[in-house]
Amino acid sequence: MTRSRADLLKRIDDNGVTILTLNEPSSINALSEVMMAVLSEAFDEIATDRSVKAVVLRSAGDHFCAGHDLKEMTARRSDTDGGFQYILDLCATCSAMMQRVVHLPQPVIAEVRGIATAGGCQLVASCDLAAAAEDATFATSGVNIGLFCSTPMVALSRNVPRKLAMEMLLLGEFLSAARVAEMGLINRVVPFEALKDTTMEMARTIADKSPAAIKIGKEAFYRQAEMELGAAYDYAGTVMAENMMARDAAAGIGAFIKKRSMPKWTGD
Repeated sequence: MTRSRADLLKRIDDNGVTILTLNEPSSINALSEVMMAVLSEAFDEIATDRSVKAVVLRSAGDHFCAGHDLKEMTARRSDTDGGFQYILDLCATCSAMMQRVVHLPQPVIAEVRGIATAGGCQLVASCDLAAAAEDATFATSGVNIGLFCSTPMVALSRNVPRKLAMEMLLLGEFLSAARVAEMGLINRVVPFEALKDTTMEMARTIADKSPAAIKIGKEAFYRQAEMELGAAYDYAGTVMAENMMARDAAAGIGAFIKKRSMPKWTGD
């Protein structure tokens, strides 16, 4: 039986933290057309929701995400062009969804259990922060079945050094959470039973900060990373000056100087 779109992605709002749960464990939470659509819709809604300060992205079942739905993709081989245009459009849809994560004003924390492979690993790499259970494993394993993980490569290569990214892409091996933490793909590795508490603690720490500073800082981080050094410093200086004009900055700096408690942030 086909599941409703609402069932595929569960949303819970908890005191400034929004928890999104991939809820299709029978397909290992594959990034099907519908799953990518509901994720994109959720990110668009969150982007304009000032009550949301941080997002946790987790999964139902034993695993995080297996990447694209290969059965769905293979079914289009009967198209007149062998499915070429369909795959091209599918990749564009996936890329737009991944970029929504990066462009979202609120930080997104991936909470990884089980496997995160191919597009699932790409989703982890696209998030701002990531924590994983000790027994979680990661791979860009498309090369093992003749399909190089070209689009996951984009996010992966922006998270880890080139030779380590190429190691994952060329060998297609499943790597432990501890190993990918060493590589810089994830931030924290914890026992499975501590995973949810860990991500929520990270999210609540962010939620306690000025939303204005977080929004300005997240956008600036990704923009400057694509610039050459001089341009990055020029841009960051402008961002710093603009940030100083924010009401939150004026209130927070004033409280710090006068040794008062931090104010209630307004996000302005």
